[in-house]
Amino acid sequence: MANEVYLTREGFHKLQKQLETLKSVERRKIAKAIGEARAQGDISENAEYDAAKEAQAQNELRIAELEAKLANGRIIENEKIPSDKVFIGAIVALEDLDSGEKMTYMLVSPEEASYEENKISVFSPIGKGLLGHKAKETVELKVPAGTLKYKILSIKRPS
Repeated sequence: MANEVYLTREGFHKLQKQLETLKSVERRKIAKAIGEARAQGDISENAEYDAAKEAQAQNELRIAELEAKLANGRIIENEKIPSDKVFIGAIVALEDLDSGEKMTYMLVSPEEASYEENKISVFSPIGKGLLGHKAKETVELKVPAGTLKYKILSIKRPS
């Protein structure tokens, strides 16, 4: 499969929902905006028409991106996520060895990454640095702001 995208089941369903919203709700809104702008007459210098057409192009681009990701999507089954080492889909508890702060992250594909949900991409500097390591190991991660030192407290699968 070309350009496989690994997704959690939750992430796969979230992308499906986004796609459905873009196809049904957003397309309708944009079509209405285009119709209203056309009704104003000459569209050659109509800013509302140009903005609506731009929104339509952006919406169609996002639809195509989501369709490709879902077509190439491979769902990561929770029971197949190793719990002895950091892997995509794993929930990792860390301790910052400099500050003593404890944090928990889930490693996910870039499509699912969300700072608010403590989901970090496996391709981010922290994600890359954690992959393959085991619980109780200390890791040094190179990030744009410098070097971070973490102890991996635990690794578990999502429930």
